[in-house]
Amino acid sequence: MSDPAGWNAGIVEEFRAHEGHVGGPFENVPLVLVHHVGRRSGREFVSPVAYLADETDPGTVYIFASKGGAPTNPDWYHNLVAAGHATVERGTQSYAVTVTEVTGPERDAIYARQVERVPGFGGYAERTAGVRTIPVLRLTRAD
Repeated sequence: MSDPAGWNAGIVEEFRAHEGHVGGPFENVPLVLVHHVGRRSGREFVSPVAYLADETDPGTVYIFASKGGAPTNPDWYHNLVAAGHATVERGTQSYAVTVTEVTGPERDAIYARQVERVPGFGGYAERTAGVRTIPVLRLTRAD
C-alpha cells in the first residue's frame, strides 16, 4: 500500500463503525486500536494492531510488531517502548495500558500461539528470519 496512513485510517473508521470488527484481510483477526505519541514528533497516532488475548488475565493482550514481515520494526513499537504506556480501544471499550516487552522463551511461546490463531504471522517470521525477531509487547490494563 502506497499510503499507510490512509490505509490505517480506513481500518480505524471501520473498527469504530462496527464495534471493533473489520472485514477484508483482517476479518476474524482480533484488532485493537493503540493510541500512542511519537517519541520524536510528539504527535498523537492511532495504529490498528492484531492482538492475542492472554489466556488467564482478561486485562492483558499481546501485540506483535510484525510490520508485515518488513526488515524494520514499526514506528508504533518504538513509541510504545519509549513511553511505557498507551491507551487502547478494544471492541467498544477504551482504557489505559502499561506496555512491557516480552522476550525469550515466553515471547516465543506467545508468538507461536499467535501463529496458530493467525497463520500469516508465520510468514512474517519467515521473512524476518536472520534480520530481526518480531517483538511481542504485553499491554496490561492500568485502570
